[in-house]
Amino acid sequence: MRAPLWKIVATFYGIIGSTVASVLVVIALVNGVSGLWPLLGAAALGFAIGLPVSYYVARAMAGD
Repeated sequence: MRAPLWKIVATFYGIIGSTVASVLVVIALVNGVSGLWPLLGAAALGFAIGLPVSYYVARAMAGD
């Protein structure tokens, strides 16, 4: 993989990861989850989902 692609992935990950994490935390709160660890788990899951999504978005924009 080319080095510039990783720079784009890192840039998008900051945006996409935090957005997906925020959405999952809001979904958890709407469903009545009120504990600290379940909310942190939802945020961590959002950040984990954000990395492959960022990679695919960067690849699509780079034309690979």
